[in-house]
Amino acid sequence: MPTGLTAERVRQDIDVVARAGLDLSSFLEEAVESVRRAVPWVGACLATHDPGTQMLTSARKYGHLHAVNTHDHEFGLIEYGTAEPTAFLELAGSGMTAAGVHLLHEGEIERSGRMRTFMVPHFGFGDEARLIFRDGRQVWGGMALFRGTDDDPFDESDVAFLASLSGQFACGVRSGLLSRLADAPPPSSPSGPAVLIVDADDEITQMSLGAEERVADLITGDAAGDPLTPVAALVGAARRYARGESTAPPRCRVRGASGMWLVLHASPLTSFGQRGNDVVVTIEEARPPEIVALVVAAFDLTARERDVTQLVLQGVDTKEIAATLHVSTYTVQDHLKSVFDKADVRSRRELISRIYFDQYVPRMGSELSPSGWFSTS
Repeated sequence: MPTGLTAERVRQDIDVVARAGLDLSSFLEEAVESVRRAVPWVGACLATHDPGTQMLTSARKYGHLHAVNTHDHEFGLIEYGTAEPTAFLELAGSGMTAAGVHLLHEGEIERSGRMRTFMVPHFGFGDEARLIFRDGRQVWGGMALFRGTDDDPFDESDVAFLASLSGQFACGVRSGLLSRLADAPPPSSPSGPAVLIVDADDEITQMSLGAEERVADLITGDAAGDPLTPVAALVGAARRYARGESTAPPRCRVRGASGMWLVLHASPLTSFGQRGNDVVVTIEEARPPEIVALVVAAFDLTARERDVTQLVLQGVDTKEIAATLHVSTYTVQDHLKSVFDKADVRSRRELISRIYFDQYVPRMGSELSPSGWFSTS
C-alpha cells in the first residue's frame, strides 16, 4: 500500500521522465523502477501496443523476468490467443485502466488461465497487477507487475495508484516513439515482404529470404524479450480470428530498431475451402499512409491541428487550407505554429520529414502510386 508522500513523489518523478524526451527504453526503465518505490514488485513486463489495433509491438522485462526469454513465444500465444478479463485486449476494450488478478478473482488466482497455465508454473508468481497506458483517446501500451507467493497480493490502493499513472505512461510512450528521429538511418529502397509460415504446433516451418533481417529489426533494447514475441501475439490473435472470435485478421505497425516503420500482419491459411491450422505472417516496410495517423497521434494534436497537418502532407498551401476548412489564413497559421511547436520543427518540410521519420523523404518528389507507395517514374 503506497503512502501518500511516497505515492506523490513517485507520481511526480514519472511525470518528469515522461516529459523529458527520453527514448522509449530509457523512459520505461526509469518509470517502472520509480513505481517499485510505491508498489513493490519482483518482476515486471512493459509492452507497447499499436493504438489502432491494440496488438503488441514490443516488450521489455525487468526484475526476475529480465533476460529470461525461454517462454516469450508461449506468452504471446496465450495473451492474444485466449480471452480473460485481465488480458490487455480485454482491459483496453472494457475501459478499465488497472486491475489485480487476486482482487478480481477474490483470491482464487487459478481462475485466471494465464496465471494457472503460464505464470505460476514457469515463474512461481503469486499475483499480478496490470495497467493500461491510456491517454483518454487511445491505448499505447501496458504494464504487468508480479509478486511472489510469499508476498502480499496487490490490494485496492495499489491498483488505484497504478491507475493514476495511466496518462503519464501513455505520454512517455508517445514521446519515446518520437525521440530518435534524428538517428533514423538512410532509407533503403522498397523491398518485398518477409513471409513466415507457422504450423499447427506454433513453430516456424518456412520463411522467405531476408526474413531473418526483418525479425532482427524487432529487437528493441537490452531489456527486450524474444523479438518473435510480437509475431507470436499475431499468431495467437489469428487463431482467434480463425475460430470466429474476432472480426479481422490482426495487424500492427512497429518501429524497428533501425528506425524504419514496419507493418506486421497474420492470417490463417485455408486448404481446399476448409480452415487450416497454419498461419502466414508477413513483415514489410510500412507505406506512408499507414504511419501518418500513428505518428500524428503521438504528437497529441487537436482535431483541427490534425486536419491542418493532413492537408500540409498533401502539399496544400495556407490559402487553400483556409478555404477547405472555412477558416481565415491567420487561424491556419496559428494552428501551424502550434503543430510546429508540438512536433519541434520550424517548417513544413521539417514537419513532413519528422512525420515520416526520414524514411520516405528522399523519395518524396515523385507522385504516390495507387498502392500508397512513391512512384519511381
